[in-house]
Amino acid sequence: MLTKNVIVVLDFGSQYTQLISRRIREENVLSLILPFSKNIDEIKKLNPKGIILSGGPTSVYDKNSPQIDKQIFELGVPVLGICYGMQLIAHYFGGKVEPAENREYGKAHIQLIESNILFENVKNKSTVWMSHGDLITKLPEGFTIDSATDNSPVCSISNNDKNIYGLQFHPEVAHTEFGSEIINNFLFKICKCDPDWTSKNFIEDAIKNIREKVKDSNVLLALSGGVDSSVAAILMHQAIGENLICVHVDNGLMRKNESNEVVEMFEKNYDLNVIHIDASSEFVNNLKGISDPEKKRKIIGNTFIEVFEKEAKKHKNVEYLVQGTLYPDVIESASAGTASHKIKTHHNVGGLPEKMNLKLIEPFNELFKDEVREIGELLGLPHDFVYRHPFPGPGLAVRVLGEITEEKLDILKNVDKIFINELKSWNIYYKIWQAFAVLLPVQTVGVMGDARTYESVVALRAVTSSDGMTADWYRFDNEFLEHISNKIIREVSGINRVVYDISSKPPSTIEWE
Repeated sequence: MLTKNVIVVLDFGSQYTQLISRRIREENVLSLILPFSKNIDEIKKLNPKGIILSGGPTSVYDKNSPQIDKQIFELGVPVLGICYGMQLIAHYFGGKVEPAENREYGKAHIQLIESNILFENVKNKSTVWMSHGDLITKLPEGFTIDSATDNSPVCSISNNDKNIYGLQFHPEVAHTEFGSEIINNFLFKICKCDPDWTSKNFIEDAIKNIREKVKDSNVLLALSGGVDSSVAAILMHQAIGENLICVHVDNGLMRKNESNEVVEMFEKNYDLNVIHIDASSEFVNNLKGISDPEKKRKIIGNTFIEVFEKEAKKHKNVEYLVQGTLYPDVIESASAGTASHKIKTHHNVGGLPEKMNLKLIEPFNELFKDEVREIGELLGLPHDFVYRHPFPGPGLAVRVLGEITEEKLDILKNVDKIFINELKSWNIYYKIWQAFAVLLPVQTVGVMGDARTYESVVALRAVTSSDGMTADWYRFDNEFLEHISNKIIREVSGINRVVYDISSKPPSTIEWE
């Protein structure tokens, strides 16, 4: 562990769990999301300074609702329950939770009743964000009511002797006016955390731990050219120098000309040992006839490992494979036993085969994207490169919906190049978190030059976000949409219709597959 100050967030299925974690990290404290069912001994090993119980979509009185291990309250560390988490606390300590006559969603105004360290510097009657259908109707013994709203007579509770606190509202959501103050109070005044989770400290500790782990072994790194793998390459090179062997695989699923550009950039600007492997035919052939996105991911993950293990045999003493897996990848690939649903398998998490000859090193698997970007800049990577849009591990395989063919890939590569180039030309690119095109398995009737066409549809997607866990669609000017639609249809053979995706995450994901 890179810090002695850890806050464990136990996930009961809330859509805001990742946001809780982000808010904690913004205070330079490490937060780790674990499933509510995590073994208590594994939680003890983390030696957390505090535990947060997240919200969730179920009711504590429902059959098979996720429950809490009573030993959580016997660890001697502060506990904060949020929404469902507070109701669990009340339920466990003998209180009563019942369905509310009026469900409460959206903004409410909090009335502070009792003085509480959790509410220091919080203004009375300030706005809080509610999202619940149940209420505490009987207070558990030893607890006090600290605040109320018009529809929630028990809006927050506390037991100072046991160091247990509960909030019916969501402090992590931006709509809660003094949410940052509440989280800050819990971290520093109640849990007594030190703000030592910084990018500089992470780099120093990561380099030390990597050296201790790798020793004299050689290490292969999957260098895709994306931000995550590139930052990982620079970090690993600082740690182990010439023992790092970067392997760039052209899988045929990258953007137009990107594979050659990536290799050229690293050979010219960085003292890295980069091996370029053209395995595009192998990947595309393995994907023939496959339409299911999960199967695509599995095939791509397996093919990557086959390519890397084949390359590893050409080098002596190779024991490790490095990947730029991020924390959201791990979260979204959540397995059974959690209250959260598995969204999709990420090829560098659940897409890997169960048995590999190489051992994995994932230096960023507890980091969010913006944290990796900050580390990249500290390591000397150019700002413009570090803030490139994310690109999925499976590449264009999950942007060509349905079966993969060379013809479809060529069409999408041409559309994507036009879209990204125009975003840069119009000075929009860096206002957007991620933008890309999706080739749909749909053909529509069109007319060009007085002749009937029956060609493919492409969807454009552009979103704003801070970490990829939630996202909102970008509001382009109509002038740009008209321009880009005309340019794509005019210049890309095989496309006669362009549509724009205006869905946010949630309920949609950013990628279509």
